[in-house]
Formats: sequence, C-alpha cells, structure tokens
Amino acid sequence: MTEPLLTIRDLHLEGRTDEEWVPIIKGVDLTLDRGEVLGLIGESGAGKSTLGLAAMGYCRDGVRVSQGQVKFDGIDLFEASAGQKRALLGKRIAYVAQSAAASFNPAHKIIDQHTEAPVRHGVMGRAESVEDGVDLYERLRLPNPEEIGFRYPHQVSGGQLQRAMTAMAMSCRPDLIIFDEPTTALDVTTQIEVLAAIRRIVKDFGTAAIYITHDLAVVAQMADRIKVLLRGEEVETNETRAMLSDPQEEYTKSLWAVRSFKRPAKPAVAEGTVPVISVRNVDASYGPVPVLHDISFDVHKGRTVAVVGESGSGKSTAARCITGLLPPTGGEILLDGEPMAADYRKRNKDTLRRVQMIYQMADTALNPRMSVGQIIARPVQFYLGLRGAAKRKRVNELMEQIELDPAEYYGRLPSELSGGQKQRIGIARALAAEPEFIICDEVTSALDQLVAEGILKLLARLQDELQLSYMFITHDLATVRAISDEVVVMKDGRVLDQGPKSEMFRPPHHPYTDLLLSSVPEMDPDWLTHLLETRGVDNIGDAATDKM
Repeated sequence: MTEPLLTIRDLHLEGRTDEEWVPIIKGVDLTLDRGEVLGLIGESGAGKSTLGLAAMGYCRDGVRVSQGQVKFDGIDLFEASAGQKRALLGKRIAYVAQSAAASFNPAHKIIDQHTEAPVRHGVMGRAESVEDGVDLYERLRLPNPEEIGFRYPHQVSGGQLQRAMTAMAMSCRPDLIIFDEPTTALDVTTQIEVLAAIRRIVKDFGTAAIYITHDLAVVAQMADRIKVLLRGEEVETNETRAMLSDPQEEYTKSLWAVRSFKRPAKPAVAEGTVPVISVRNVDASYGPVPVLHDISFDVHKGRTVAVVGESGSGKSTAARCITGLLPPTGGEILLDGEPMAADYRKRNKDTLRRVQMIYQMADTALNPRMSVGQIIARPVQFYLGLRGAAKRKRVNELMEQIELDPAEYYGRLPSELSGGQKQRIGIARALAAEPEFIICDEVTSALDQLVAEGILKLLARLQDELQLSYMFITHDLATVRAISDEVVVMKDGRVLDQGPKSEMFRPPHHPYTDLLLSSVPEMDPDWLTHLLETRGVDNIGDAATDKM
C-alpha cells in the first residue's frame, strides 16, 4: 500500500496566555491519503483551524508544538528548513482562509495576487498564469471571468472574493488544500456551484483536502471521512455515511440535532402602524454603476425582516444605505416615520445610536489593537456617557449577555479569539448603544451550528425584552426559518418577492425564490449529486459552467 500523503501523530499544541502556556490541541492523530477529503467539524474554539494550519507545518504567533509530528509526503514539516517549507507552501500545499476580505492585499489587483505563487514557484509564466486564472474563475462561476481578476478586492462581493481565493489556492494544482470554511460567505445557490467545482477539481487532479466547516450538510457533500473535535480533542472519526447515519458519541449526536429552534409566528402588524424603518423606492450606485433599483420594504417594532438573495444581490448595499454609509441616489429612508439624512455624517448622535449594525466580516470589523473590553466600551462611553466603574460594569453585563466571561476575555485582543467569539464581540458592540434597530449582516455565518443556535436564541430574547427590530441579512434559509417574521428576496439590486414567513416558505413563489429554497443542502451525501442531476447536469463538474 502507498504511504499516506499526510500523517499527524499525537499532536499537542499550546497557546500562550499572559501567564502560561495552555493546551489547544491535545494528542490528535490524523491520516490523509492522496485524493481523499477529510471533513473537520466541531464548535467554535474546537481547534479545527489550528489543526488545519498545523497540517501545513504552521502555527500562529503565540502557538507552539509541545509534542507530536506532522509529516507531508515523508517530510517532517516541523523539522523542515525554511527553504523546504517555502518550496512546499503555495505549490504543493495550499490554504483557503475563512475570511477572504482579510486575506487579500487591498493594494493589489486580484489577478496579480493569483499569479504570484505559480510564477514564483516556476509552475508557469505570468501570461500563462493569467490565462489559467481566467479558466479557474470560469470553473468557479465568477461573473465576467476575463475581467473580474483585474479588479481590486474591495470591488467585488464577499462571496466572489471567496471564490477568487479558492481559484488562487488551486493555481499550482497542489497535492493538498486546506479549506477553512470556504463557502461560509456564499449564498446557497453560489455555494452549490462552488462545492461542485471543488469536488471536480479534487477528483480531476487527485488533490487531497482537509475541509473545515461547521455546516454538517456541506461536509456531507464533500468528505470521504469526518473527524469531530471538541476543545482540542478528537471525539470520533468515521466514514461519512456511517457518521451521519449512526454517530457514536453524545457530543456528535448533539451536533446532528441542532437547529431545532424556531420562533413562534407573530400576529400580523396592525394596519396604520408606523414602521421603525421604512425603505421607500431607494436607488443606489457605486460611482456610475447602479446597484439598487427602486427597493421598498418596512421593518416594524419588535419584528425581524430577513433579507435573502445571492452574493451581489444588493442585501448589504441596502444596509449601507440605511446606516448612511452609502447615501441613496433616489428614494428615502424613514426612522419612526421621519426621514433620516442620507449621509451618516449629517445625522445627530441620537439617530446614530438608534440604528446599529453587526458586520459580516468580524476579522475586519474589530480594531486589532484594542482589547475586547475597549472595543465594547467605546460605544458605551460615546452614546451613554458612562465612565469609570459604571462603564466597566455595563461592559461586563454585555459580555455576559453574549456568553463570554469578562474575567477571561476582557483584556484579550481580537487575534486571540476564535471566529465565533469575534462575531459575538460585534454583537455586544452593537447592543452597547442600546439601539431600536439592528442590522444583522450574516451574524451567524462564522459560527458553528451549536453557537449559532445560541446566538439566535439570544437575539430573540433581547428582541422580546427590549422590543428591538432586526434586519437580518443572511443566505442561510435555516436561519430565516428560525428567526424571521417577514422575508424579502433580492436579486440584481431588486426586490423580487416579499411577505410573511409563513407564505414565503409555501409555494407558489417567484421562480428565483423557488431556486433558493431548493438549494439548501441536506444531510444526505447524495443530495448534491441528485440535485445536479435534477437540474440537468450529467457530470458533477459541469455545474461550474451550467447556468442552472
């Protein structure tokens, strides 16, 4: 039998705190064959990303190997020289990060960053690499593949940037790719196309992969085997079908049972009630390019409106208009029946306080040089005027609301937090202003399913207690089912469909709404294959170019 491509034996990793080294990974073993895909799942802080990076022979600052071995194709990565690692990383081992927005260099065009690895490693020349990049963009269903690489990262949507990063990782046709939540930022329709493209490339090029995710339905489509982690320890490992049908450990069973939370239906809004937020016939543009076209919807007191649609549909742009970060070119936005100034700089402090936003990319939304306590304390002091002991008390209360122990996390920097913990800090920062209306922009997309369910319950409880109103931007229709009262469906900057949740999940709908509803992954390893066949795709790789 051939030797495994990757072998990890009795790996122990420690992280540095203010006073001591504490265990992060506790004796994990892992074997990966060529062309095999291993799914790593577990809740936030389980050590999934840390283990994925260790598989490349890499540890973040403040992390060290205390015991164990990582061997790639016979090479001990933690004993290898810097030159040996440089020859491997980017060429034979590639990485797709969870947050593409934080990983691209904002000063360079996407195609220039794409060609860097193949040119430096001598895989191909610049012109050939550009041509290959265009081909990969087309495989991954990026719009205008011949042109999109010549944009800067900020000029494309989060989902498009994530696909561009996947293409960049594939540029040298590596033997091993670490996928760290590569579809987290993608809408369900785009996710299907990317998953199909990844499966095809893994199959065509015999690429092995470690697929890190908290989405069990996604990992069911991608992995040959699944390994479950909890607080740095292996819970169980098994073939995908066996793991899904008959998990052995209680923790694994609890992962399988999440998303049971559903908010009861609320009564209809009384006629004549003034909405907290009213978006009326709003148009918006980025420079000369129109991106919103005559959109209208209302959000009433104590209710949640979920805005759904594919990447680039205008969901986050609508949010930017409401917050005043992007002044509309037409229409108006009302707060409690009164027009708000289009530009946030012309709004008074009380108006700013009443409308808050929780951002999608926690990595880029938190100041990396400020501690958790300082980040939450700023709006407490700015909007509420609290100082000293009163400010510290309020910050502690907010941290307890988001289930982070102030004694442990108050002084930490964002770099010392998991992705889910960072997102919870963003939620606490928005709550600190004591707003009426909160825009939740994909607030659970970076969270594992157990933590996401807890956050949804927290948001629901806060809404009931404080009569908060939410605009919930999401591509996760399970989240929509759980928390929304009304649903707005957007595509290409237009509102295609809207109504109460009870009606939106019952046909007939607009054809695009039907497409969204049929694209939600199920915990069945054959679901993606069957879906593609239903949509007329004979070969799974053809999904990358099929128009669906």
